Amino acid sequence: MFSCFLDDITKKGLNVHAIEVFKDEQVIFRHAFDEDRRYPVYSATKSFTSAVFSIATDEGKISADCPLCEFMEKRYLKQMSDEIKRMPLSAFLSMTAGSYPFRPQGSNWLEYIFSLHMDAARDFHYSNIPAYLVSVACENAVGMPLFQYMREKLLLPLGIKSNIYRTSPEGYFYGATGMELTVHELSLLGQLYLQKGSFQGQQLISSERIEDSVSIKVKTDDVGYGYFFYITRDGFSINGKWGQRCLVYPEKSLMITYVSELPNRADEMLALAQQLANKL
Repeated sequence: MFSCFLDDITKKGLNVHAIEVFKDEQVIFRHAFDEDRRYPVYSATKSFTSAVFSIATDEGKISADCPLCEFMEKRYLKQMSDEIKRMPLSAFLSMTAGSYPFRPQGSNWLEYIFSLHMDAARDFHYSNIPAYLVSVACENAVGMPLFQYMREKLLLPLGIKSNIYRTSPEGYFYGATGMELTVHELSLLGQLYLQKGSFQGQQLISSERIEDSVSIKVKTDDVGYGYFFYITRDGFSINGKWGQRCLVYPEKSLMITYVSELPNRADEMLALAQQLANKL
């Protein structure tokens, strides 16, 4: 089965770096086409931001129901519209906070963001800006650099030692993209969510926060979106552009994770992974 899967990838000429399959609490298959090292995972970073937000929520430091403005420096409040001041963090976590440009710009991203004249639409609109704002709010809530907090509370307990991430010009953890991980490190976050927040005997995130994050908050063209997780018909996934995926199938106790470089062919790899999932 796995040899046919690898043959299909090779025959199609798909630039996949590495693949890992996890089922019934263990890795049952792993293959590296290239060097088994850390690669950019792009927007998969957003799911790590969701995870650390959930940890801070469990600790009572922040909540999805709180308005964004409660966790912004006072100097930015005068720039915020009344609507943004009232908007809860849940809207940013679910990409329903308005039609933002795809990414922040300039030498001060917060000034740029709050200078925008946003419409009142609450439909799903994908952008890096909501993830950045959640990251800033969370960093201010925990009172320390967010990647440091993430490293202590999430990454090291999972066995992830990567220190590659990106910050904004203001010095905040970007939260939307910029992390680099091995295929196994990316899979570990999926495993944590598959196991309802428990990892090697530690409850890193409460099961309530896990369930909340991977439940549909807004419908999308595919199926739905939770709190920086995509919701599929049979589970949920961690997604990064150009073919970074951790596909989680809770009822099968199954995950298929891969990292790749597929600017125009990510859908082909996703179809092969879904076909493999159907056979397992």
